[in-house]
Order: sequence, then structure tokens, then C-alpha cells
Amino acid sequence: MTTRQILIKGGWVLSMDPAIGEMPAGDVLIQGERIVAVAHNIDAPEAERIDAGSMIVLPGFVDTHRHTWQSCVRHRYADIDPQIYFAEMLGAKGAAYRAEDVYVATLLGAVAALEGGITTMLDWSHIQNSPEHADAAILGLRDAGIRGVFAHGWPLVDGASWMFNSQRGHPQDIRRLRERYFSSDDQLLTLAMAGRGPEMATHDVWMDDLRLARELAIRSTIHMGAYARNASVRGIAQMQSAGVLGDDLTFVHCCFSGADEIAMMADYGVSASLGVHCELNAQGIGDIPFDRLLAVGIRPSLSGDTETKCSGDMFTQMRHAFAYYRSWMGGNHSRIQNAPASISMRDVLEFATVAGARANGLEHKVGSLAPGKQADIVLIRGDDLNLTPVSDAVGAVVLAAHPGNVDTVFVAGKTVKRHGRMQGIDLDALRQRAHASQHHILAL
Repeated sequence: MTTRQILIKGGWVLSMDPAIGEMPAGDVLIQGERIVAVAHNIDAPEAERIDAGSMIVLPGFVDTHRHTWQSCVRHRYADIDPQIYFAEMLGAKGAAYRAEDVYVATLLGAVAALEGGITTMLDWSHIQNSPEHADAAILGLRDAGIRGVFAHGWPLVDGASWMFNSQRGHPQDIRRLRERYFSSDDQLLTLAMAGRGPEMATHDVWMDDLRLARELAIRSTIHMGAYARNASVRGIAQMQSAGVLGDDLTFVHCCFSGADEIAMMADYGVSASLGVHCELNAQGIGDIPFDRLLAVGIRPSLSGDTETKCSGDMFTQMRHAFAYYRSWMGGNHSRIQNAPASISMRDVLEFATVAGARANGLEHKVGSLAPGKQADIVLIRGDDLNLTPVSDAVGAVVLAAHPGNVDTVFVAGKTVKRHGRMQGIDLDALRQRAHASQHHILAL
């Protein structure tokens, strides 16, 4: 039986692969789950043809850190003292979440991510109040059809005992999940650990947690250096002293992490995730460490973090990243030696694709358009009024595009959005369930 072929014809192709480059009029041929060719004038007469003559064609965006379980209370906490967010969402409200609330929020957040061209998302799920909560989050990712990395965290029941000098080891339910849902790494959903690290747990506990993740052969993603209270902990330095830094780690934020600590990350291949829009909105979180990361050669990835404080779409993250760095780095005003005086729009698009794939441990599968890669592909309408006439496709994507411009999205060769409409999802039913969940959460 011949696998279905799809030919994306005549688009402005941004492959993000240095060997293929950019093609103002290029073709992409999909067969099954994979890309089989990226070139000019591909001849595939049996393929289903998509006329992309007015489209920008690029790899799906990769989000490396999203608290998707909070999607039903979007935008509630940006204008409030951050301590209220911590007290409510990581306190009483989080402790009272039902498995239904986790499922609906995860499904909503993942579907919205797909609508905006995010085809891979790490779900940083620190709402593991019961095994049923974990199952609900995983099923939400599955039902959305996204390429998901489920980062298993800790419960918010008795949350303080898990987050402040904790002596409680990572929930052992992660072993069940590995066996039940993630026995193979060659699937759409994969497993990671949302770890606590030295800022939240005692030395023996965070060391044991890391050993557990490595025993299970999964990556760990850990918040580091957010807010001034964590500067003196020097969590990265603690991990370096313990000899456990490695390329299976991603550190999130790093705003108060020292330049020497970030150099340690580079020495051991640790990747970084920056939730730029949320970090700019979160009063007191600290300086976004673009200069410190780039100075030592770390190409940061980007994330939507929590939609309670920001917009989750990748266009917003890219725009803010570009503007933030360029606005104050002109003339190399950074105090960090070797920090680049500027970054380009292509750099930022790389952060949203290639660097994200690397931070999620999926660079061999996604992040660029090249033969053999999974067919995670986004088509953006270049003839929409906010983009036309396109003179620079990278500039159009980074500076001006938004989720409404996304015409078509493929994940592993499957169409999940076409002609601007999501496929296979009852959006009205999802909205109704999200409203009901929000009503329950806000009443707590």
C-alpha cells in the first residue's frame, strides 16, 4: 500500500536547515509522517497538491516550557503582585484542581498552540495531585494531536512541602507513566521530568530526583534563578559542584543566575528556555539573560510559560525577544564580555524552531525542514493584509505575523489546521468545558 504524498508547491520556504537554506519559490514533499524532499520544482504527479504560491512555509514552532494546566484562567495574573499568583495557583486553587480541570486546560492550551503554529510543546505539568491528574494531562495532549513532551512535576496538595527545602522525593508515579504511556521514545508524546532542583529541594532529594530521571532515560527541565530570592542559592553552581550538569538538562528563566553559572551551562551542554513575554510581565523576575547566554554560545529556546500572565503564541515571544535585545544592546551596552551587540530576526526564528527542538531533545526529528525529518510544517498566508506584499519572509514572521495568519499546520504529516480552521476538534464543546472549568476554579 502506497503511503499518501502531499506536495506543498511554490511557497517561500524557510527551511532553517543551513544546507537547504531559503527558497522564495520552493516545494516540500511529504510522504506519510516524513519530509522526503525540499527543493525547487519537485515532480510528484500522484501527490495531493497544496498551492503555496502566496504562503510562507516553515517548520512548526517548538515551545519548551508551558504550564498548560492553567489555560482556563488565562490573563488573570499579569496585573497582580506575582506573590498572589504563587499563593493562588500554586496554593489553594492548584490543590483543588480536579482531573477534569487538568484535562480541559491541557487540551485547550495545546489546541490553541497548534492553531498558532506551535507543533511541539513541552507541557510543564506541576499539578500532579493524583495519578488521575497525570493521566488527564497526557490525554489532553493526545486528544489535541500535538507533538507533546509531558514534563511530570509534583502535587500541589500540601504544596509547601514540595517546593520549600523539600525532603519529599519526586512522585514515583512517573515510573507507571513511563511504562504505560511512554515505553517508546519513537512516538508523538514523550516524557520528561519537571524537576525542582536546589532552589526547592534539599541536596539529597534533588540529586535523587535527577538520578531517577536518568534511570528512566528522560530529560529534566528545571526552573533556575527566577526572582532575587534565588540568586544566593546559586543552583547551577551547586549542580556543577555535584558533578551532575549534562546535556539532558534544560534550565528555565535563569534571570538571577550569574554569568559564571551560565558559562557552566555552556561547558556541559545545558540548554535554556526563556518565556520572554511572561518574564517581561512578571514584576521582579529579573533581567532576561539573553546577553549572558549568547556570550557563551547558548542559543536559547522560547516558551509561552503561563498564559495567566502573557500570550502563549510564539509570534509574541519572537517579537518581544527581538525588540527587548535590540532596544538596549545597541552599541553593546551589556556588561557581559562577548555578548553580541545585536541579534537578527533569523536568530530569533531559530530560537523558536531549531533551538527549541534541541532543548526538547527532538532536534533529530523536528525544528527544520529537511528530508528525513518529521513533517511538522506551518503555512502562513503572505497575502493577508498585515503581511502583504512580503519582501522579507523572516521579517514578516518575526515582526508582524499572528495566529490568525496561520493557514495550515501539519504534525507528523497529519493536517491539524487547514484553510485557517482547526480539524477534528469540536471547538464549541471545548469552549463550553473550558468555561465550566474556569467557573469551578475561580469559585475556589
